[in-house]
Amino acid sequence: MAIRVVVAEDSMLVREGLAAVLAAQDDIEVAALCEDLDQLNAAVEEHRPDVVLTDIRMPPTGTDEGIRFATALRETAPETGVVVLSQYVEPAYAVDLLDQGSRGRAYLLKERISEPDHLMAAIRQVANGGSVVDPQVVDSLVAGRSRSAASPLRDLTPRETEVLAEIAQGKNNAAVAEALVLSERAVEKHINSLFAKLGLGAEPDVHRRVKAVLLYLADQGG
Repeated sequence: MAIRVVVAEDSMLVREGLAAVLAAQDDIEVAALCEDLDQLNAAVEEHRPDVVLTDIRMPPTGTDEGIRFATALRETAPETGVVVLSQYVEPAYAVDLLDQGSRGRAYLLKERISEPDHLMAAIRQVANGGSVVDPQVVDSLVAGRSRSAASPLRDLTPRETEVLAEIAQGKNNAAVAEALVLSERAVEKHINSLFAKLGLGAEPDVHRRVKAVLLYLADQGG
């Protein structure tokens, strides 16, 4: 069955270009094209897509409509994935996008439009509940923490790595405990330990979880 995609982009040229790229894929169906937030909300309500491909900034305010839409969708259509496109490397938006979990969310730079394989892979990953963050955004957010042997993830125990992998799927502590057959208390201890090892001990919990996930995604190759 084809992946149904709604595209939201205020630039007509970019919007039509995205539609053409998507239409060339055998496993993707373009359900609707939208130019502002109101049209996007109406299209999602009507078509119930598998994935929404949206710009961060579009009318009416041209600020962070794409991020706010993705957040609201967690409540109204939690099974619908969102791929957010950004003109610039803006790590704070990536944190906002993932602060309720990374499942079914992707954050890419608009330059990926010129790399159809990369864009299509992100759409397919998100449709299956996965997550993708543009490597440039990860590099900026983690300030040079690389995927080399010196990566702080190398200090994690196998169990801590398993816990982090579950968090990267957007799971809360209870879901992690169920998946790994642990108590929630044990999960909390592992999470606090891995936060400390990753140098994330002094930030709000939600930001620590997001940054830990981004480090994990970077280590896995984005």
